[in-house]
Amino acid sequence: MVIKAEKKLEVFDNPHPDVKYEITHHCLEFTSLCPLTGQPDFAEITITYVPYLKCIELKSLKGYLWSYRNEKGFFEDLSNKIAKDLIDVLKPYSLKLEAKFNIRGGIRTTIVINYKKEENYGE
Repeated sequence: MVIKAEKKLEVFDNPHPDVKYEITHHCLEFTSLCPLTGQPDFAEITITYVPYLKCIELKSLKGYLWSYRNEKGFFEDLSNKIAKDLIDVLKPYSLKLEAKFNIRGGIRTTIVINYKKEENYGE
C-alpha cells in the first residue's frame, strides 16, 4: 500500500492577533530525492514565524513536508519552495526557514531563508 502525502497547507485563525508572538516548528525527518542520482537526501527543517492573522495547522504541515519524500530537487530550490508556500498561506509578520541537510560527499549544507512583511502587506 502506498500512502500519498498531500501538498496542501491548511491554516486556522490566529487566536491572538493582537500579540506578536513567535512559533517554531521542528521537522527532524525531512526527506527528498537528489535530482542527479535519485538517492534520498535527509534534512532537519526549522520553521519560525510571527503570525499575523493565520497559523499553520500541524497535520497539514506534516503531510505537506512528507509530500517531498519522492520529489527530486536541489536543496536551494526545495527550501525556497517551502518558504514561499508558507509565506503565501500565512502572510506572517516574519518567517525564517532553516534547512540543515545531512552530509553529502563530506559537505553539510544549510539553507536559511529570512522573510519580513513589508508595511501594508496583506492589509
